[in-house]
Amino acid sequence: MTEKKFTTTSGIEIKDIYTVAKPSDEMPGKFPFTRGIQKDMYRGRLWTMRQYAGFSTAEESNKRYHYLLAQGTMGLSVAFDLPTQIGYDSDHEMAEGEVGKVGVAIDSLKDMEILFDGIELQQITTSMTINATASILLAMYIALAKKQGANLKEISGTIQNDILKEYAARGTYIYPPKPSMRIITDIFEYCSKEVPKWNTISISGYHIREAGSTAVQELAFTLANGKAYLNAALEKGLDINVFAKRLSFFFNCHNNFFEEIAKFRAARRMWAHITKALGATDEKAMMLRFHTQTGGSTLTAQQPLNNVVRVANQAMAAVLGGTQSLHTNGYDEALSLPTEAAAKIALRTQQVIAFESGITDTVDPLAGSYFVESLTDEIEAAALAYIDKIDAMGGSVNAIENGYIQQEIANSAYQYQKEIESAERIIVGVNKFTQETEALTEVLNIDESIRTIQTEKLNKLKAERNNDAVKISLENLKEAAKTERNLMPYILAAVEEYATLGEIADSLRSVFGEY
Repeated sequence: MTEKKFTTTSGIEIKDIYTVAKPSDEMPGKFPFTRGIQKDMYRGRLWTMRQYAGFSTAEESNKRYHYLLAQGTMGLSVAFDLPTQIGYDSDHEMAEGEVGKVGVAIDSLKDMEILFDGIELQQITTSMTINATASILLAMYIALAKKQGANLKEISGTIQNDILKEYAARGTYIYPPKPSMRIITDIFEYCSKEVPKWNTISISGYHIREAGSTAVQELAFTLANGKAYLNAALEKGLDINVFAKRLSFFFNCHNNFFEEIAKFRAARRMWAHITKALGATDEKAMMLRFHTQTGGSTLTAQQPLNNVVRVANQAMAAVLGGTQSLHTNGYDEALSLPTEAAAKIALRTQQVIAFESGITDTVDPLAGSYFVESLTDEIEAAALAYIDKIDAMGGSVNAIENGYIQQEIANSAYQYQKEIESAERIIVGVNKFTQETEALTEVLNIDESIRTIQTEKLNKLKAERNNDAVKISLENLKEAAKTERNLMPYILAAVEEYATLGEIADSLRSVFGEY
C-alpha cells in the first residue's frame, strides 16, 4: 500500500514531523520584517477592523456605515457596483440589471456626499475597492473632504487601484495596460504631494486567489505586479523611498491554517528584498503592509452557518500572520450581500479574537515553530521561482499580455475543482456530511428599481449643474490625456463641477481607447 502524501493547497509536501532547520536572528520591526513590521505589533495597536459594505443607493449604504461604526468598526471599506467599477453611469444601457447589485452605485460627487453624510472623513480611514475608475472615485473623496473642511494632509485610506490583477484575474478594466499604468503613476505622484497619508495602491492577491490560484501563486503574482508598479514609478522619476511607503497589499486568507500564516510571513520578507534591490534605503519603504479579507470562494451556500467557523479560522490565521487590517466575511455571502445579522457576527469574530483569544499578547507567536519556519522558507522559494519566470518574460505586463498568469490560475482552479468532485478534497456540507434539506437563510435582496432612482438623480443633477463648466472641464481633461501632464488635477476639476463618472471615463476612452 502506497503511503498517503499530505500537501498544502499549493502542492508543498508536508512531512510527518519537523525539526529545527536553521537558527534565525530575525526580529519584529527589523529588516526583512518576516516577524512583523512593528516591534510590538498588536501589543501597541490592534489591526484595523474593517467591514466591507456598499449596496443599493448611497442613502442605503450610508445607513449601513453608521450602523457598523456604532458597532465598533474602525474603518470603512466601500464596495462599488459593477457599472461604477467599469466607468458607466447608472442610466447607461450597459448598466441595466447591475445597478446597486454588488456594491453601491456612485455616479457623481453628489452620490459621494450622500454616501458619507454625517461621517467626518478626517476621523476615519476608508478603503475603496476600485481599480479602473480609482482616479475618479479618489477625486470625489478628495472633493468631499475639501467641502467638509478637512486637512487633506491628514485624510487617510486606500484605493485598490491595482489594474494588473484585473487583466489577470477579474476583468473590470477599461483602458489598455499602458495608459492604465500611466493613470496609476499619476495618482502616485499627485498623492505624494497633496494627500501624503493616502495609500495610493493596494496590490491585490485577493482576486487572484478568488479566481482559483494557489497560495504560492497568489503571493508570486501579487509581488510580481508590485514590482511592475515600482518599476513604472521609477521610470516616471519618482523616489522609491517616498512612494513605496504608500503602497499596501490586499491578500486572501483561506482555510489551510499554517500555509496562510507562512504565506504572510514570506510575503514581508520577499517584498523587503524586492524593494531593497530596486534602490530603497529607507526601511519604511521596504515594509509590506497588508489588508486581509477572509476567502469569499471558501464560503458555501450549503449549511451557511458552517461559514462562521471557516471565517473565524481564517481570521485567526490572518492575525497570527501579522495583518494590519482585516475584513471578515458574512456567513451568508455565498447567497447574497451580507445581511445586518451576518455583518455583525463577522465583526464580533474579530473582536473575540482581539480581546479574548490571547494571541495578540505577544509578537509573532508561531515564530520558531519548526513547521511554520520551514513552510515560510518553502513558500518563499516556490514563489520566487514564479517571479523569476515572470522577470524572464519582461515582467508582469508582458506575462499578462501573453496569457501566462491567466493560464496558471486557470490550471490551478481546474485542479482544485477536480479534487472537490472526486472527494479527494473534503468540503464539509458540500461533498461530505451533507443534508438532504437545507434550512433557508434570510438573504438581502436589491430592488430592481435602484436604476430608476439613480437615473432620476442623474437627470436632476444635469438640469441643476453648470453644464458649460462641465464641458470645459472634460475638454481640458481630454487635452491633458494627449500630453504627459498629470491627470489627477483635471479629473478633480471635472468632479468638482459635478461631471459624472461616466462622462469622465468616456473622455479618457476617447483618447486611450478600450482594451
